[in-house]
Parts: sequence; C-alpha cells; structure tokens
Amino acid sequence: MTSVLRDTPFSVLDRSRTRAGEDPPRALRATVEFARRAEALGYHRFWVSEHHGVPGVAGSAPTVLAAAVASATSRIRVGTGGVMLPNHRPLVVAEQFGVLESLFPGRIDMGLGRSVGFTGGVRKALGHGKEAAEGFDGQIGELLGWFDGSQRAYPQVHAWPAEGLRPAPFLLATGSGADLAAAHGLPLVIGGIRGEDAMLRAVDRYRAAFRPSPWAAAPYVVLSGTVAVAATAEAARRLLAPEAWATAYSRTHGVFPALTSYDSIAATPMSAAERDRFETAMTGHVHGTPDAVAASLESLLSRSAADEFLVTTSTYDRAELLDSYRLLAGLLS
Repeated sequence: MTSVLRDTPFSVLDRSRTRAGEDPPRALRATVEFARRAEALGYHRFWVSEHHGVPGVAGSAPTVLAAAVASATSRIRVGTGGVMLPNHRPLVVAEQFGVLESLFPGRIDMGLGRSVGFTGGVRKALGHGKEAAEGFDGQIGELLGWFDGSQRAYPQVHAWPAEGLRPAPFLLATGSGADLAAAHGLPLVIGGIRGEDAMLRAVDRYRAAFRPSPWAAAPYVVLSGTVAVAATAEAARRLLAPEAWATAYSRTHGVFPALTSYDSIAATPMSAAERDRFETAMTGHVHGTPDAVAASLESLLSRSAADEFLVTTSTYDRAELLDSYRLLAGLLS
C-alpha cells in the first residue's frame, strides 16, 4: 500500500442516523457499538455530531454521547464533530469538555461548528436565532479563554473543572471557518471531496494565515467526506444511495427521513426534482473497489497535503457499513 495512506491517520464521524422502522435509542446504542468496532479496526478518532429536531438523526447531545463512547472504548480518541457553539453558552461547553477531559484524560477532542437550528421552530426552542452564528468568532475566543484562564468578560468566574485542562480543539469549516481557524491557531476540519477546488483554496488560505497558538503550533488539516468500499464498484455505489435519497427527500419535502434500503429506494417513483437531487447527492464521494478507493484517496491526500481524513459515511445496512470501514482500514496498514 502507498505510503501516503499508511502515514495518514483516518478517523470516523458517526451521526447516529436512524434506520426505517427503528427508534432513536437503537441508533444511539448502535453508535456506541460502532465506536468499539472502529477502535478495534485501528481508526484514530471517533466523533459524534449535534442535530436538533431532525427525525432521521438521533445524535442531539454530542458531549453526553461522547462520554458513553469514551466509557465503552479504551484507546481511540473521542470527540464531537461538532458542538454547534452558537446554540450554547461557551461557559457550559467549557464545563462539559472539562468533565470529559477529567474523566478521560488525553483522549478528548473538542470539535466546534457554527451551525444553528435547522428550522425556525428548532431555533426558537433552542433560544438562538440565525444571528447567533454571527458571534462565532467571539464565542470561540471566550470558550478557549475558559480553559486557559484568559477570558475577561466575567471577572472572578472560573469554569471548573475546565480551567487548566486541554481537550484538543478543532474548527469545522463552513463559510469563513478556515479563516477563523487560522486566526485562532486551531486545527481545521473541512469537506474535501465535493467542491474540491474551493476546498483547496480555503486550505491554502488557512495555511498562509495560520497563527501559532497554545492549542496548535502549526496548521493541521483534516479532510472529511464519504468513503464507500465494497467488492465491486456497483456494490459500493449502492452504499451511497440511502444517504443520497434522505438528502434529496429533505431538499424537496423539508423533512430529513430515516435511512431506508437500496431496494426500497429503487422501487420508489421519484419526481423530476427528486431524481435530480438524488443523482446530485450520489456524486462527489470516494467509492469503489479497494484498489479504486486507494488510488482516489492517495490522489486527494497528495493534492491537499492533508494531515488526516475523517470518514463520514452512512448507509442503511449496518453490517455493510462496517464491512466498508473494515475494507478501508485494510488499505491503511
């Protein structure tokens, strides 16, 4: 296997996607079990996500779920991809990660994003509107300040047990995320497959503007994206269909559904708009046989000089999903 694949850490982001006919608790338990399998396969990190009021996603409380994952594993790094900082007070986020780092020292990653609620109703329930994302820069600074004791907005207030601890922060790039990561001296997580030219420009900008900080001495780039590996190219393509159909359905109906099987999708009549969105959602991913995927990943990693790859694949059949991750892990050793 090529040295670029052997030398690049690969990690996992699981969104706790529900499957048709199952309830959210089943999806959350499956995430914890998946983390155990990912650790056994040698993946570097296992991250969970934050989504509110989305029917097809059970992962709504990432720091709570990260605690369960860390308890069920022993070596793999555990974190969030990410906590959506505009939804929370930085003090509370600092306290939560302080608890995690205290209980699982040296294993906790603090991935941060700037998204707000998916709908107006969700945003109202969270108590934060779209404008909350406009203060993301200041929220990052305050959050980091609670750990190193540098925040001055609230004199004589301390974030126990966070102060003095160092969970590893990462910034998820959306919009100006790459520039903020550079300004704060933080590692960058950025989508690396669809829209590659824009990604490469953002990465170049990030590296050029990066300012060393107590959190990172040098730029660190994590590419993220879907990778589906199977014995045949067609089998790998079928793995993409459940997530692609959920995406297409959400764009045309305003509701993000549970994942359903490929056979069910193939038997579903699609409108022209649904078909167009489905075919679009099926593109821009790394998928195929092990040899084809290895070649694609080697090329992508070489062009970007990324330090790490975060795999975000979801599909209906969990056994097939695990087989894909197993085949991918075999390419890395």
